[in-house]
Amino acid sequence: MSSKGRPTVAVGVDTGGTFTDFVYKTPEGWKVYKTLSTPENPARAILEGLKVIGDNLPRYIVHGTTVATNTLLERKGAKTAFVTNKGFKDVIEIGRQNRERLYDLHYRREKPLVPRHLRFEVDCRVNSKGQIVKDIDPKEVEELIENLKREGVEAVAVCFLFSFLNPRHEELVGKLIREKLKGVHVSVSSEILPEFREFERASTTVVNAYVAPKMASYIQTLKEGLSPEDRLVIMQSSGGVISADTVIREPVRTVLSGPAGGVVGAWKIGKIAGFEKLITFDMGGTSTDVSLVDGRPSFTTETKISGIPIKVPMIEIYTVGAGGGSVVWIDEGGALKVGPQSAGAKPGPICYGRGGKDITVTDANLFLGRLVPDHFLGGKMKLHTREVERAFKKLSERLKVEPHRLAEGILEIANTKMEGAIRVISVQRGYNPSEFTLVSFGGAGGMHALFLAQKLGIPRVLIPKNPGLLSAMGMLLADLVRDYSLTVMLPLEGGEEEIYRHLRELFKTLENRALEEMEREGFTQLGKDLFLEHSLDVRYRGQSYEVNIPFTPRIRESFEEVYKNLYGYTLENRPLEVVNIRLKAVGIGEKPPLERIPKSDGKLLSRAVVGEQKTYFGGKAYTVKVLDRERLRAGDRWDFPSIVVEYSSTTVIPPGFSVEVDPFGNLIARRL
Repeated sequence: MSSKGRPTVAVGVDTGGTFTDFVYKTPEGWKVYKTLSTPENPARAILEGLKVIGDNLPRYIVHGTTVATNTLLERKGAKTAFVTNKGFKDVIEIGRQNRERLYDLHYRREKPLVPRHLRFEVDCRVNSKGQIVKDIDPKEVEELIENLKREGVEAVAVCFLFSFLNPRHEELVGKLIREKLKGVHVSVSSEILPEFREFERASTTVVNAYVAPKMASYIQTLKEGLSPEDRLVIMQSSGGVISADTVIREPVRTVLSGPAGGVVGAWKIGKIAGFEKLITFDMGGTSTDVSLVDGRPSFTTETKISGIPIKVPMIEIYTVGAGGGSVVWIDEGGALKVGPQSAGAKPGPICYGRGGKDITVTDANLFLGRLVPDHFLGGKMKLHTREVERAFKKLSERLKVEPHRLAEGILEIANTKMEGAIRVISVQRGYNPSEFTLVSFGGAGGMHALFLAQKLGIPRVLIPKNPGLLSAMGMLLADLVRDYSLTVMLPLEGGEEEIYRHLRELFKTLENRALEEMEREGFTQLGKDLFLEHSLDVRYRGQSYEVNIPFTPRIRESFEEVYKNLYGYTLENRPLEVVNIRLKAVGIGEKPPLERIPKSDGKLLSRAVVGEQKTYFGGKAYTVKVLDRERLRAGDRWDFPSIVVEYSSTTVIPPGFSVEVDPFGNLIARRL
């Protein structure tokens, strides 16, 4: 990478609940850095970390952000108005009328992001064929703008019926609001999600408007702290990066930004290591994210965050509230619980010595000897073992349980939660975990991954180098991606060749838009640095949901193959219809290469062992060897219990596993 003849430093930045992680490639090689997150202002930790990295060279910064996610979860977004057709202002509250928890008598749906007094109606209408049956009265729009001004809204979401067929009314209202209300962010559904299903389209547009002002402020703060030569791009939920300017307009595409980076990193590194079928396991300080990769990541457009539907393409990720910082507590019935509450970065686990009073999963690992205090964060962060011992003594006396048994019970509860998450994305969807490799990363992943492999029958675990920073690394390995879609509602009647030609014509509109926008991002050579991936959402006529398939001339054959894999059967002679066409534009830029490590000299024990540690497994005390990962070489093998320490993470190898180091420094652990 270079900028005006000067080498560029590639920097991947991932903001987590506890740590903010940096991976960067300089002319001297790969380097890593971790610093505690600043939840009150995430930009501060990033800018401080970038100062440590230095600014003597231009930087290409890829950032995975949690700003949109946290804004939604905490309900701290902009004062947002919703504008729609007359008689439809309650669509975002009525929704699908589905009851999420059928037998929960106390269940209450999440409140809409926009209260009823900030929902406004315009008496206009486009019909289901895209024809205007009632045009807009300009005076009504002027009155709308006055109402918006009087309410002091910061953002407006505009969503009219059938605007995906004819966006004229939306474009007019959006244009007038932007002209008259300077500084107010306007999201228009035909620009954000030109697809049918008005509730999901309205919900997605409202989310975009709701988080946009905070995201714009955040991006601006970051830009002001960067040099003019730096380039900032943001990881999006679909596993590709987009420009910071695009994120300001469409922040809804970043709601799973950080976790997506981890899946991409695991996918790319797993592929290089020779494994195509992966279960990714990302355990951080606050939560655990799991995903399934069968050749490539799984995608979905059916996502809910805090009960709110968001219908943009995302990597399919399942999250549970179990992380290193998950707090241990006792419920009203006296049962031991772990999470979902987290100690976060402040005060953090007891062992951090920052004022934490509640035992966490990290404290349990330390108490059992599975963390090595002298090597935590490269020895740069002190762990307070005595405070942890006092806390366990106190809780064990209260519960009348031996302290080490209590600590292992805490980890077993956390592991059971994470096992359930992996079963959701594998067993419950017809996949056999024994056919997959578990890729473990995140700051806490290495301390739990091999125990999960035992519980699930997974034969091998891959732990990449610097696993605590893999999400940041994945961002550097990601391509620039833009997603486009259009609802067409096309019955598959007549010859498939004729339908294929018609769909090719419909795709041209999306292709022209993609080529124009990707050219602005610097990708111009179709087939060299720019690729277009076409797909269709298809269903049997009369069904409510679609299946996404590649766009080929054999549409029925392709659909029925995917449908049968999902459901185990097909419906013969049932007519099909294409609901949406989708286009993914992928810009493949220069990426930092992964480096091979030196080959083994056969002297593992004398070279890599840096000490011993008393550790508990299954209630039994073991004296295990502590290995420094930086001293491992390609081809090193061992089959004894051990703890592998490195700057970003700790990996626990319990009895019953053998470990081999591959040419790229990955640890491949196999069950004996």
